[in-house]
Amino acid sequence: MTNAERSGRPTEAIGETAVGGTQARLRVACLGLWLIVAALAARQVAVVLGSPRGERLTDLETWVGPNGVLHVTGSLYDSTRFTGTPFGGLVLKPLTRAAEQALGWGWTFGTLLLVVALGLIAARALPQPIGRRTALLAAPVAIGLLMLSLPVRNTLWLGQTSIIPVLLVLLGCFVAHGQRTSGLLIGVAAALQPTLLLFTPLLWFTGRRRAALSTGVTFAACTALAWAAMPHDSHTYWVHHMAGAGLGGRADDLGNQSLHGALLRLGLNGPLEVALFLTLGAAVAASALRRAVRYFDDGQLLLAVAITGCAAIVVSPAAWQHQLLWVLLAVVGRAGRRASDRYVWPVAVVLVMTLPARMLLPEMPSLDPLRANLVLLAALAAATAVPFLSRTSPHYQSPTPTEYAPAAPARFRQIPLAPFLRRVLTRPNLLLELLLIRVTYAAYSQVRLAATGGSISAGRAEAEENGRQILGLERALHIDIEHWANHTVVTIDWLRNFFDFYYTSFHFAAPLTVLALLYWRRPADYRWARSALGITTLLALVGFWLYPLAPPRLMPTLGFIDTVHGVQDFSQPDYGTLTALTNQYAAMPSLHFGWSLWCGVVIAVLARQWWIKALGTLHPLFTVSSIVATANHWVLDAVGGALAVGAGFGLVYVLTGPRTSTADPRQEARAAKASSGRSTSSV
Repeated sequence: MTNAERSGRPTEAIGETAVGGTQARLRVACLGLWLIVAALAARQVAVVLGSPRGERLTDLETWVGPNGVLHVTGSLYDSTRFTGTPFGGLVLKPLTRAAEQALGWGWTFGTLLLVVALGLIAARALPQPIGRRTALLAAPVAIGLLMLSLPVRNTLWLGQTSIIPVLLVLLGCFVAHGQRTSGLLIGVAAALQPTLLLFTPLLWFTGRRRAALSTGVTFAACTALAWAAMPHDSHTYWVHHMAGAGLGGRADDLGNQSLHGALLRLGLNGPLEVALFLTLGAAVAASALRRAVRYFDDGQLLLAVAITGCAAIVVSPAAWQHQLLWVLLAVVGRAGRRASDRYVWPVAVVLVMTLPARMLLPEMPSLDPLRANLVLLAALAAATAVPFLSRTSPHYQSPTPTEYAPAAPARFRQIPLAPFLRRVLTRPNLLLELLLIRVTYAAYSQVRLAATGGSISAGRAEAEENGRQILGLERALHIDIEHWANHTVVTIDWLRNFFDFYYTSFHFAAPLTVLALLYWRRPADYRWARSALGITTLLALVGFWLYPLAPPRLMPTLGFIDTVHGVQDFSQPDYGTLTALTNQYAAMPSLHFGWSLWCGVVIAVLARQWWIKALGTLHPLFTVSSIVATANHWVLDAVGGALAVGAGFGLVYVLTGPRTSTADPRQEARAAKASSGRSTSSV
């Protein structure tokens, strides 16, 4: 009886039920992930094979088409369209035009099967011990990330073979029985991608010397076979290509994410560039191999393989996008002692490998060197710099836990709907936050453009019709003050200049300043405010998508004066087109006002001095005046922005509950202790 609950059920049975419920949820999550993987695979097949001939599998067509390089009797490299090794050409040469029709489907489905095999092997190679959840979810997560990655998408689109060397190395390291077989597979991979010879010293220094010897012998045999069969091509490749001239395009092309390509893009060339490339490449290779050996001895073989592969990218004369999968494999490394820092490296790797560089870094001239070499920097960091944790570290399995604020009572019993989204007290990782803000804004810009069919002029007629609807509704409500305000401000120069300056200067500066101050001074409240701002922006995107709206200044015949952008020439066909930052038909709801109102609410709630609260309320007041007076928004746009902000704060409240009364219980404890000390001394 003492082991029974009030209901009479034994506690053991309750525990078994909880465990069974957890396992059921894991199985459902696993099934859902596999369905997502299947959907991604189906989409890849549809995109590739649904495209017109001549636009898909272009590299494959180049090789095996009627005039393909594998059909001609001359050199493979005469047209610079074939960039593989002579051994790769020798392997592919038997393919004929007669097989091309089946080859398109077969090549695409075969590549997908290779991706699945790669993901399964990577999931199997995770360092032990791993939990049941990781064991169930690792394979579909790995395959899904591979499907989404730019190298795999590029490989499928072009019909490339770059997955094969990566798969051969993983087979040799994790599946093959016997060191000779392992070395044979890695040697063939090196014959297809020569910088993979870096795995030879890795095998040697980790005690697998037979595998190292087998790798070298296999590579030499394959290369010699190709040299005997195609001596001219072999001379062209090993002298011309390895000397840095490159094949299939300029070696300093943005697609070449090797150290050699980066140096050429920086303007270095000639003997100086070659010497610097060889010196830096040797240093990177030595540092990466030293780290790889250390992690191999630590039991993290997959991480050791990924580090060596990243080094192979860096030291290669040319590393094109479809050859960069090694960086994604480095996601298995654990970095960061705090639990909140543990996600920085994997999130950064996944974003770099799945999103275009322009979405991660703004298109500013000062950032061009970073944006042009983003994948190279990730490979270089993985190979030489990221402090991956050893399995012997106490933080490997148990990072410093995240501190949470005590739950605050809510008025409604059902709130919070997502109790796992607890209030975190510690400051979030800055790099992760910057990545989140940048990616969110890039997606925001893309959605605003897509809302009008990919060009602003495409949705002009609909936007103008919606503008007439808004004006008619305002007239019915007797709030159509835009024309009066606009023409009044135009006649007062200082007022016009003030509103123009306010409109153009504070839209981004104010919310970013508030976020920065909260991040530094009030980290617990930062997350609450940031989440509300994010939801507000997401809701605004839905409005931009569903209801493109022309602002007053872009409504012909209504007589508004654009005080910010100048007089609009409505006779020109490109008026109202996309600017560098904005979709000018994304007016409902107004994020100019919405973001300013968010600033005002946050300042009013969190500021301690009354004058700061009052100052915070002036910002949305000045903003709504400027957007109306400059003819950039209707009054109802501001109403829509206010509704979006209210919904943003409301959803944060519903999902996570009310914000706590104190930003940091530790500060409260210190204050209570100090107060107690003062009371004792007075007694």
